[in-house]
Amino acid sequence: MADQKRCSFCGHTKADGRDVIAGPNVDICSDCVTLCNQILGAREEQAESGEAHQLEPTAAEGSCRALVGIIMGSDSDAGVMKDAAAALQELGVSYEATVASAHRTPERAAEWAKTAAARGIKVIIAGAGQAAHLPGVLAAFTTLPIIGVPINASPLQGVDALYAIVQMPPGIPVATVGINNARNAGLLAAEILALGDADLAQRLQALRAKMAEKVIEKAQKVEQELS
Repeated sequence: MADQKRCSFCGHTKADGRDVIAGPNVDICSDCVTLCNQILGAREEQAESGEAHQLEPTAAEGSCRALVGIIMGSDSDAGVMKDAAAALQELGVSYEATVASAHRTPERAAEWAKTAAARGIKVIIAGAGQAAHLPGVLAAFTTLPIIGVPINASPLQGVDALYAIVQMPPGIPVATVGINNARNAGLLAAEILALGDADLAQRLQALRAKMAEKVIEKAQKVEQELS
């Protein structure tokens, strides 16, 4: 049976009674298209009336809230962090993504972290290079689990970022994956969410099974070539 397209926002498929539209970067169901149009319309009305932008989602947005927040210190980190987004899309986990620098825009980073839980975020993935303080700074403002991604962005090839993220002081933990290994961050975030989501847990098991099949195929190929 062919894999069904899954909405990147709510995780539903055609089997759930949703028409899923394939896009260049994300797939979206008809219900989420309608919801997004409603949200955009409301935001346009707010802008026209001069109302302040609200960081906290409205009740209408709640049914399509992102569960994972992906944040990076610079837009130059997006080339690495897209692997985390791809892993979440593959598993049908909704996410949001943004940029905030711990040094150049510390207030923005702090506000994003403080309001993350209210927006429905359950896990944060934070990527940074060089003096990679972003994951730790975020951890100071939220008790949500944070997964740090050290990024190779200096002559030290990411070792500086790895040390900056992994050596958090006692009491303020930040989980840390390998240098540039944003895919593992996405998978780890999904595994954390799967503790309370049996369907997601099954999708993770299916992904592991596919990985095992690929290894067996490669093993058979090598055995045939070297026999």
